[in-house]
Amino acid sequence: MKIGIIGGGAAGMAAAYELSLKGHSCQVFEIAPFLGGQASTFMIGNSPLERGYHHLFRSDQSMIDLMSELGIQDKLQWIDSNVGYFSSDRLWPFTSPFDLLKFKPLSFFDRVRLGITTLKLQRMKNWEDLESITAVEWLIKNLGERIYTIIFEPILRGKFGKYYDQITMAWLWNKFALRTASRGKGLLGRFKEQLGYPLGSFDVIFDSLKTKIQEAGGEVHTRSRIEKIRVVQNKATGLDISLENGKSEFREYDAILSTTPSYVFTQLVDGLSKEYVSKLTDKSYLSAVLVILVLDRPLMPHYWVYVGDRNMPFLGIIEHTNLIDSTNYGDQHIVYLTNYLEKEDRLYKLDSEQLLAEYLPHLKSINHNFNESWVLDYHLHKVDAAQPIVTINYRDKIPPHRTTIKGLYLANTTQIYPEDRGTNYSVRMGREVAGMIDSDFE
Repeated sequence: MKIGIIGGGAAGMAAAYELSLKGHSCQVFEIAPFLGGQASTFMIGNSPLERGYHHLFRSDQSMIDLMSELGIQDKLQWIDSNVGYFSSDRLWPFTSPFDLLKFKPLSFFDRVRLGITTLKLQRMKNWEDLESITAVEWLIKNLGERIYTIIFEPILRGKFGKYYDQITMAWLWNKFALRTASRGKGLLGRFKEQLGYPLGSFDVIFDSLKTKIQEAGGEVHTRSRIEKIRVVQNKATGLDISLENGKSEFREYDAILSTTPSYVFTQLVDGLSKEYVSKLTDKSYLSAVLVILVLDRPLMPHYWVYVGDRNMPFLGIIEHTNLIDSTNYGDQHIVYLTNYLEKEDRLYKLDSEQLLAEYLPHLKSINHNFNESWVLDYHLHKVDAAQPIVTINYRDKIPPHRTTIKGLYLANTTQIYPEDRGTNYSVRMGREVAGMIDSDFE
């Protein structure tokens, strides 16, 4: 079977790899000049770095298994991580239960209450009970206004903007489950979070996938735009493509998989049922906006800091070189300042120089010694459709992977639930949909 795949991110490349293993011929088309989607990289000196910070959790079994299959498991390193939380004008360690007990913005009673509730959430298996209630409602009911206001409201507002009070508690539950699964083993390991990172960046995964697909007789194209998915008698028959060489052509396929955002998918194809289209058009997304600083020295002691002060114009600070040694980047220190914004937001519309001027003064709150002279270089990356808005009873709103057009499939981040979007779940989804395509063909 000959299969056309739209999108060279984790889902599209994993699907093409899986279908290749099953003996099918796959052709992947990516509009960007690079593969990897949200895990794609650019160069810092001679080293590739993700446009958006990426790591793996211990529970990310789909990606771990894939790296093993590809023979690059030796590239994956597990590293002790640490987290901070900025609140009440200072940076608080927030890695272990002992750190929580020292968190003075909350009363001692509230600290204990938060710790007990966190433990309950981590051990909860039946997350379906949380689908029909918002995170805001559940948190206030179970933790009280003060804990919600100091800890969770800033995170929800920073992550989801105006949609913060519509997010299902099932989404937040998954965050607690992930962090538990990434703890180390043994008595002391239970209090240490370990995160995984492929040495050489996530490029090593996508480069290996590309090689395997091509060795199986498939094709992988970048700088290639899909103009239209052709449909004849409710059957997907092929793609109108503008290729990287500037030529436009039509290619026939037995099946087509799109990994584009839902709003892009509706522009590529006609003939979907009204009910299916409604499950595509009711989805909202926020864009990830990332300013990446290259510093001549460390900014902070933590890998990851949540910003609990919404007067700061960004949600989080991720010092990549507190996870991966700075010697990999010429002894330079890499810091991401991250935000999730609507395209209409004032900050989204700023250019890199304007956004840098907006952000830098706030770093003195993180490190009182910070000086702009520390900044050797900076970069701005915007990833549209990065964060779907996950509302209550979201499971009922997810469009099936099999569309209402025969031979046409969809796999995008709106279909990942209750987990948050991420490379691991995109790999899992891509391989699962590849199994559907193979099964339907048989």
